[in-house]
Amino acid sequence: MLQLQFLSSPPLSAQALNSNSNLCPSLSSLKLTQTHAFKFNPLSLTPKPSKFSIKCRQSDYIDQQQRFNNSFSTASPPASAGLPPRFYVGHSIYKGKSALTVEPKPPEFLPLPSGAFKLSREGYVLLQFAPAAGVRQYDWSRKQAFSLSVTEIGTLISLGPRESCEFFHDPFKGKSEEGKVRKVLKVEPLPDGSGHFFNLGVQNKLINMDESIYIPVTRAEFAVLNSAFNFILPYLIGWHAWVNSINPNETSRVRHANPRIGGDYEWSR
Repeated sequence: MLQLQFLSSPPLSAQALNSNSNLCPSLSSLKLTQTHAFKFNPLSLTPKPSKFSIKCRQSDYIDQQQRFNNSFSTASPPASAGLPPRFYVGHSIYKGKSALTVEPKPPEFLPLPSGAFKLSREGYVLLQFAPAAGVRQYDWSRKQAFSLSVTEIGTLISLGPRESCEFFHDPFKGKSEEGKVRKVLKVEPLPDGSGHFFNLGVQNKLINMDESIYIPVTRAEFAVLNSAFNFILPYLIGWHAWVNSINPNETSRVRHANPRIGGDYEWSR
C-alpha cells in the first residue's frame, strides 16, 4: 500500500534529486523534466544493509584438490598404517565344460636376529579347475586346486607343442593321512596340434570322491600362460626382494674394503 502511494506522487524535481545525490551518486547523471512521466520510488534512496559473499576461485580449486586427495586416500591404505597396498591378480580361461584360473602366490621370508630376512618358502602358482554348471556358468563350490612349484612351472615353460608332462601331488605326504588324497595333473597336446589339454584328476579316499576335470587350452592361451610364468618366476624365488635391497653405492664401498664379502668365488680358492 505504501508503494502505491509513492508511485502516485508527483515526479521529483531536479533540485530534490541533487539534494539526494550524496545517497546515490549515480542518479545525478539523470536529467529529469516536468514533461517526462518518470516515476521514482523514494524507498530506493534509503540505504539498506545487505550481506555480501565473496567467492575465490582459488579456494574452490583448493577444495576440489582436497576432495580428490581424500577420495584417493580412502581407496588406498593410509601411510600411517605401515602396510603397503595389496593387489589381487589372476588369469582365467573359460570353456564350455570347465574353467581354469591361474593365480600367483608370493614367497615367504623368515626374519633373522640380524634384522635381515631369509627365504623360507618359495612362491607357487595356484591352478583352480571348476566344472560347468550351465551355459557360461561354473560351479566353483566343486573346484579342485593344484599348486605348481617353481620346477613344475619350468617344465611347462619348456614344453614343446607335441610334448606332454605329468605332475603328481600328495597333500598329506609325510603325515598320517599320506596316500589318502591323490592329485594328478596331465598336460597333453591336442590331436590337431592347436594347443594342450589340462586334465586334473583328484582321488580323495577321506570323502570317497573321484573327480576329473579337463579343459582345452589353445596355443595362444598357452603362450599367455608361459609369458606370465616367465615374468613371475624371479618373484616366486624371492630374487626381487634381494634386488630391491641393494644400494649400489654402499655395496661398492664394502667390496673395495673387503674383497671377500659378497660370496665365495670358485676362482679365488
